[in-house]
Amino acid sequence: MHLIVGLGNPGAEYARTRHNAGFLVLALLAGRWRADWNYDKKFNARLARGERGGNRALLCEPQTYMNSSGEAVGALAAFYRIVPARLLVIVDDADLPLGEIRLRPGGGSGGHHGLESIEQHLGTKQFARLRIGIGRAEGAREITNYVLGRFSAAEVTVADEVFKVAADQAECWLDAGIQKAMNQFNGTAGGSGKKD
Repeated sequence: MHLIVGLGNPGAEYARTRHNAGFLVLALLAGRWRADWNYDKKFNARLARGERGGNRALLCEPQTYMNSSGEAVGALAAFYRIVPARLLVIVDDADLPLGEIRLRPGGGSGGHHGLESIEQHLGTKQFARLRIGIGRAEGAREITNYVLGRFSAAEVTVADEVFKVAADQAECWLDAGIQKAMNQFNGTAGGSGKKD
């Protein structure tokens, strides 16, 4: 079993905000796989099950709010005995410009509280994270209002294309492993998003 986690905040007021990039990519995956979402109280998460090329995958949207995402992810990983190599976390990144995606096999949280919470609950940083660039307001250090804001009309087209390419990259990770997924998709996701 593989676990693909999208990070975001629950509730209508946060729907389609920049900080919910992970939820938006998971919605695309669930749609492609015709997987139905169910709320699981035990994990405080929305879960959907899918299968692709013989690989079973559990999609997870923690309903804990971003900064406590690790509570749901840690409990799920323990319950399903998911090793870190079979975990992918999809997350927004204000340090990457809009249109960029970057998959890595591990690394630091970059100050992202959702990733920090997952690292804390798993006791490791060695799990794949797919960062989706959302950019930041010019020169701004305080970004709370920005990340909790919605994409502007000009950004929506780019963002929607990026989410599709990120979903493609997550499927490639599942099908062919992290190395191929990094080589094929890391970088600018505008246009076709794929590199030859």
